[in-house]
Amino acid sequence: MSHHSKHLFCFGLGFSALTFARRMMALGWKVSGTIRPGSDKDHGKREKLEKKGINVHNFERSLALADASTVLGDVTHILSSIPPGKEGDCVLQLHAAEIAKCKNLEWAGYLSTTGVYGNRDGGVVYEDDPLSPSSPRSEQRAQAEKEWLALTEEHDIPIHVFRLAGIYGPGRSPLDSLKSGRVKQRIDKPGHIFSRIHVEDIANVLEASVNQPRAGRIYNVCDNTPEEPSKVTTYASQLLGIDPPPLVTFDQAEMSPMARTFWLDNKRVDNSRIITELGVKLDYPDYQSGLKSLL
Repeated sequence: MSHHSKHLFCFGLGFSALTFARRMMALGWKVSGTIRPGSDKDHGKREKLEKKGINVHNFERSLALADASTVLGDVTHILSSIPPGKEGDCVLQLHAAEIAKCKNLEWAGYLSTTGVYGNRDGGVVYEDDPLSPSSPRSEQRAQAEKEWLALTEEHDIPIHVFRLAGIYGPGRSPLDSLKSGRVKQRIDKPGHIFSRIHVEDIANVLEASVNQPRAGRIYNVCDNTPEEPSKVTTYASQLLGIDPPPLVTFDQAEMSPMARTFWLDNKRVDNSRIITELGVKLDYPDYQSGLKSLL
């Protein structure tokens, strides 16, 4: 197949999906995808995306893709970045049948999160480890992964699951939250570490997988440098030349219930599979290089 007959369809045109989509468009691919009807009103999202040359369709849990079998008819690559809800994964609930019928499908990717592993008290997690999600949100993720992977088993669809660590990138990093004054504190919880990944490196991993599909494969997507969040905030403050926000113990910290669920888990995510199997060379192997580039 020539590059020009490649057609990527993104369920959800968010931060990660768009970064990947732009890259594939630069290679001459056709790109289509979905937005939630309401997301367009405020800042003309649809118009912006169409200006870039993306075919935009409305889609959400309560609104199936209009004419899905035609829209997906010539699609060669599918990426889903829509998180599941209490009711499950809406992409599969509404369109699993059409996806299973895509005759030209060479690759499909599902963006999951490392939340599916649950807590390991700082231990290392690998792709084949048993999952033990520690929040309902992560349980829904683990279930959605299973359902996507079932498409490989049952319909021979080349599904790949990407478990993403904390995503940062242009306009969405500790630098931005410090500059906007959103970060009021550094949380002091020694030994509690998180992994992260620059959005361009997510695109690197997806592109590498597209070039060497391996149906049913799961990949951890993170950099080489898990770290305590307070240290990352301190480093970002130094880059900006400002005093870091005050250090607060975890118990005293003010946090939304959602933010607190992230702290249920303490683990180091192993990324050797993307390096050895996909041959990915990370542009930003640590948060220092990533943040410096964003400055």
